[in-house]
Amino acid sequence: MLSMTNEEVKKAAAFFTKEIEKLASGRSLRLMEVCGTHTVSIFKSGIRQLLPENVELVSGPGCPVCVTPNEYLDTAIAYSRKSDVMITTFGDMLKVPGSSSTLAKEKAQGSDIRIVYSSLEALEIAAKNPDKKVIFLAVGFETTAPTAAAAILMAAEAHLTNFYVLSAHKLVPPALRALLASGKSHVDGFLLPGHVSAIIGLQPYDFLSKEYHIPGVVAGFEPLDILQAVYMLMLQIHDQTARLENQYSRIVPKEGNPSACTILSQVYQQTDAVWRGLGKIPNSGMSIREKYQAFDALLNIPIIVEETKEASHCQCGKVLRGLLKPSACLLFGKACRPEHPIGSCMVSVEGTCAAWYKYGAGRWQV
Repeated sequence: MLSMTNEEVKKAAAFFTKEIEKLASGRSLRLMEVCGTHTVSIFKSGIRQLLPENVELVSGPGCPVCVTPNEYLDTAIAYSRKSDVMITTFGDMLKVPGSSSTLAKEKAQGSDIRIVYSSLEALEIAAKNPDKKVIFLAVGFETTAPTAAAAILMAAEAHLTNFYVLSAHKLVPPALRALLASGKSHVDGFLLPGHVSAIIGLQPYDFLSKEYHIPGVVAGFEPLDILQAVYMLMLQIHDQTARLENQYSRIVPKEGNPSACTILSQVYQQTDAVWRGLGKIPNSGMSIREKYQAFDALLNIPIIVEETKEASHCQCGKVLRGLLKPSACLLFGKACRPEHPIGSCMVSVEGTCAAWYKYGAGRWQV
């Protein structure tokens, strides 16, 4: 894809668009992209406008910041108020609303909160600040979890006693199973996340076709990647077949990344986890194994957390399940905007509501 000329890209895009329209004739279809990066690429490139009206792309729970529940934010905020604690976090977590505050507000009021770009940077900060209990907010899917696991292993090797992780890592396949098992989120096919799949490979998605007879295609992130993946899904739907295909084979091997998976299983074990909008999903989270629990913030730093409350009228949960377009939320574009988010879906650059707001101007139709 990347070696193609602009003219070749245009011809390929025209071909896929025309074929998708042919294959979609006479039926209404809903395809779900399960990655926030896909959501942004789809909006930026205008792919929704290229597809026929009867082929709808809906966004799923593919933004890790968006699916992080309020309880986790409230816990992080409570920790930030302790004088002997330093919070290290990715920048997009700062504005996510908790029940009554945000990390950005706490930072403005004097809490020691540092923005980092990796868990290894948080580890370096801990080494340089031995008088502080440094907590890394480990939020993300299978893509970023191996780096957090590596940081814990390095902390153990260095006998670092002031580095902690507040884990909210989540696993994508169990969330897709929960969506389908609910019977509420009607989906005819899945655009599966390339980044996550580069770690876990293809096998964890087998249940989509084998148990639910729903096709899935692992897709890259260039607009042409996404169009081709949609075309591949449409071919399966037209032929009334369901299988798992890999459009992104130049990056995603069938077996994924065994080394990253080994590090993950060494440090973490699967556990039930709460997802915003989806509730508690069995075996969809990662908790630190007993051998490394000295680095688990919850188990080592006592904290009292306020009663968790959800924002009134926020429809983020329904958006994450593909049940509601952001523009159908009464708060969207009014009380809830990127500079003043009510729900997490308006915070992250990969959030569905944020993408609709930024790239959907003039097209906020319900």
